[in-house]
Amino acid sequence: MTGASRRPAALQLIEAAVDAGSWRRWDEAVTVLPEAAEYRADVEKARLRTGLDESVVTGEGRIRGRRVALIAGEFGFLGGSIGVAAGTRLVTAVERATRERLPLLASPASGGTRMQEGTIAFLQMVKVAAAITDHKAAGLPYLVYLRHPTTGGVLASWGSLGHVTAAEPGALIGFLGPRVHEALYGEPFPAGVQVAENLLANGLVDAVFPAGQLAEVAARALDVLCGEAGDGVEAVSGADRRVGTPVAVSTADSIRRSRRPDRPGLRALLEGAGREVTPLSGTGAGERDPGLLLALARFGPTPCVVLGHDRRPDEAGPAPLGPAGLREARRGMRIAAELDLPLLTVIDTAGAALSREAEEGGLAGEIARCLADLVTLRAPTLCLLLGQGAGGGALALLPADRVIAARHAWLSPLPPEGASAILYRTTDRAFEVAERQGVSSADLLANRIVDTIVEETPDAADDPGEFLSRLGALLGTELAALRARDRGERLAARRARYRNLGLPS
Repeated sequence: MTGASRRPAALQLIEAAVDAGSWRRWDEAVTVLPEAAEYRADVEKARLRTGLDESVVTGEGRIRGRRVALIAGEFGFLGGSIGVAAGTRLVTAVERATRERLPLLASPASGGTRMQEGTIAFLQMVKVAAAITDHKAAGLPYLVYLRHPTTGGVLASWGSLGHVTAAEPGALIGFLGPRVHEALYGEPFPAGVQVAENLLANGLVDAVFPAGQLAEVAARALDVLCGEAGDGVEAVSGADRRVGTPVAVSTADSIRRSRRPDRPGLRALLEGAGREVTPLSGTGAGERDPGLLLALARFGPTPCVVLGHDRRPDEAGPAPLGPAGLREARRGMRIAAELDLPLLTVIDTAGAALSREAEEGGLAGEIARCLADLVTLRAPTLCLLLGQGAGGGALALLPADRVIAARHAWLSPLPPEGASAILYRTTDRAFEVAERQGVSSADLLANRIVDTIVEETPDAADDPGEFLSRLGALLGTELAALRARDRGERLAARRARYRNLGLPS
């Protein structure tokens, strides 16, 4: 949908996205016309051409039965530009959505600030951004679907603040419009940069899909982001326990099994046990790390934000996690905090990235910030130690209210070979060192680092379907139980858990 004749206008888009007959406009008529003759003539022509009185349309409808507020830009009205009247209409709609506790779906299509109104129009960005910030601070979801084109002050305000952001295929999306760039610098803007698909590749939007899929994708995301518990698993208090039939294994055996290339990872867990899964992509600030997977999902009845190390089926193991991956993880933490959604972190890594780029990108600082964020996060937190757990890249995702471990999962300060090299200048004694360090799931349970072990019979890679089904049911139960706990008690218990770690009980 990249051609102008096929691109839906604001009302067409909205009416296609909402349930039939549910759309209701909120807009009050704009009756005042500009004083400047040329500008007034342009506005009058735009009104005749579009049937609208301004460049934005606001109102409410239902998406798969859920009441949702919507705002959309109409590019056919003076290029979708935003002046005082449009800015005021936007703010009024966002504030109403906040008062009525409605999720908000925005779909801009705009060249940016209305040049005919100058600086006062430019400043509309501030009040629109402030209103959306208040909406999110109230714990309400904000979704954005960027249409062709979205540039300038619109992209730099209400176009870039979504909890989840998607874009129309082939859409031009960028801060500085190509025509302005060429006029200022005397050369065309580099081709392919300000295109939706390139933004997806660089972690600036979460998905690219045609407008016809907007209702389906928005409904799935809102099913999680709105946070209602569904029918299903009853919440029970989480006790320290083992789930499944215990299997006696050595530390060395567990480490070997955790490294099997066919071992199910986070992606398989979401596919096999998750519901209403909506993948997210990147930090939203121009970074994306293949070592981290971020998504919205449900396990059992409980919605949650999921983030963790990504074991791809075509690779020997999870990609090492770099600073961008940890910044992407912290984006997931922010979403959980803003919407008070449970956070599930999943550990399965052979170690953090070791490179010049990782060091210069602030890897150590990002690990520290992840630890600080997780220890203090107000949302309920559950950690799943699914496989390998080596070094700071694993520890960065560990602190949680509850920690579950698969039987063959482990956690250590370094990969065992690295610890052996430090102690003995050889990697040959890796398993001996790992045994002494107490890295196995059994050791972690004994030392109160882990609360529950999920058994493997004898190996998750041999029967992944059964293992993932059992694990998914447990995750749903644990998440529901955490959500039901008193927040103050839960936060105090989390602090005490890590404050007293290693001290006599």
